[in-house]
Amino acid sequence: MSASQRTLQESTTSLSPSDVLTRAKDFFSNRNPLYATFLEQEGPGHATFRGQGGAEVVIAASPKDGATLVTGSTYLFDMQIARFFATLPPAAK
Repeated sequence: MSASQRTLQESTTSLSPSDVLTRAKDFFSNRNPLYATFLEQEGPGHATFRGQGGAEVVIAASPKDGATLVTGSTYLFDMQIARFFATLPPAAK
């Protein structure tokens, strides 16, 4: 995976945008202490978190073509974003 693929990741899910953000808040706030984050900001379509050393994680969710497009961005927590995406049910095909 290239650096740009690690810093910006996308997935689609059958969940609503608000359900995705609720799950993101739970997932990123309750991780192993080394990778735990705290909610810094949230809005109707996004949530930002701060973690170790001030690293930022941004999760955005928006409706797209009958599913929800989920975007995750970070410089340090790319594995955690990939793990979070793996917990989301896939979008119907």
